[in-house]
Amino acid sequence: MKVGILGLGTVGGGVVNVLRKNADSIKRRTGVKVKVVLAGVRDVSQDRICDTSDITLTEDPYEVVNHKDVDVVLELIGGTEVTKDLVETAIKNGKHVITANKALLAEHGNELIQLANQNKVRLLFEASVAGGIPIIKSLEQGLSANKIESLAGIVNGTGNFILTEMKEKDRDFADVLKEAQMLGYAEADPTYDVEGIDAAHKLSILAAIAFGTELQFDKVYTKGISEITTEDIKYATELGYVIKHLGIAKRVGNSIEMRVHPTLIDKDQIIANVNGVMNAVLVKGDALGTSLYYGAGAGDEATASAVIADLIDIINNQTSNHILGWKSQEKTKVIDNNLINSEFYLRLLVSDVSGVLAKLTQIFHDQKVSIEAFIQKKVDVDNNAHIAIITNKINTKNVMNIKAKIEASDFNQDSVQILHVETLD
Repeated sequence: MKVGILGLGTVGGGVVNVLRKNADSIKRRTGVKVKVVLAGVRDVSQDRICDTSDITLTEDPYEVVNHKDVDVVLELIGGTEVTKDLVETAIKNGKHVITANKALLAEHGNELIQLANQNKVRLLFEASVAGGIPIIKSLEQGLSANKIESLAGIVNGTGNFILTEMKEKDRDFADVLKEAQMLGYAEADPTYDVEGIDAAHKLSILAAIAFGTELQFDKVYTKGISEITTEDIKYATELGYVIKHLGIAKRVGNSIEMRVHPTLIDKDQIIANVNGVMNAVLVKGDALGTSLYYGAGAGDEATASAVIADLIDIINNQTSNHILGWKSQEKTKVIDNNLINSEFYLRLLVSDVSGVLAKLTQIFHDQKVSIEAFIQKKVDVDNNAHIAIITNKINTKNVMNIKAKIEASDFNQDSVQILHVETLD
């Protein structure tokens, strides 16, 4: 099996290293020798983390996807514009494609999947979600007897690292983000990580597989962690919760929810104790019940593990030409975020004067919302009270009405923070 690689950075170099290290065991499992023959790189003179002495390097990526001797193309360069054309070209040339590119799949996956089916080749993407965790194969194969009811995942290690450091070391967001960038966990422009776009890409892929739907990235409600404060972390802890940045997908009747946002979850939940840069996905099936998939969400050899697992699937012919594991993908309705039911956490800053609590209570009463928990933490030097509230289960529209009423009141001193509170079973 002759392989061409687009990109020999962290993941591409890791693939070469793991293929060399585990060559004998891979051949024993497949009966086939895998050889990387060609790699497209930006600069052929650059130092690399892998030995390239027996690999032809080219600065023209189209040489890889057009080469007559390449059987499988590994797309490991990222991005969407040039990459989309490279993947399309490889598919039209009758080559199988393996990619770790979640943005490409989330934004163009439907048409690429259709193109692969038309050309009778495979487009596989285990490494696109949660690094080395075999969550896609678990959903597609191991859980195939189940009707998946819901999934919830920590699928961005950068965000999880930041929230973990904020909780464990009482640090603020900006301080931890700077360290994450120094450690290489976050990019110079961290927007995709901290604002939830990366997680939304991954959630749209997981939801499509779990529920047999088309990819609908544009329908994922997305909120990042940049507005989480140390105050929120402390309130959550006192109330018995941990804040995690979750991607959540649920089946609700004939529709589905897809949302990415900071979430308060019970501190005793297993996923609440997934810390640092680690990833985890909790899946609920009607037959198995709840199962958790945990491991490294990034890194050279962890991600290479997933890429090579797809390569072995192609050799062993284990996967269907219908890429998402169903004979057809339906465009299932995604529920509007305003109609989603949840408990909510609210953080307020209000004037500490007589009658404020009565006015607050009236606002909640007018929206027919019950207060399940209430903390007044302190009164500051400006004579403002710091308050945290947990509501009963209501829809988002109700809680946004409450937010608007409070922020329009004469006693409010700051914008109202709102976060979902979820029970994961």
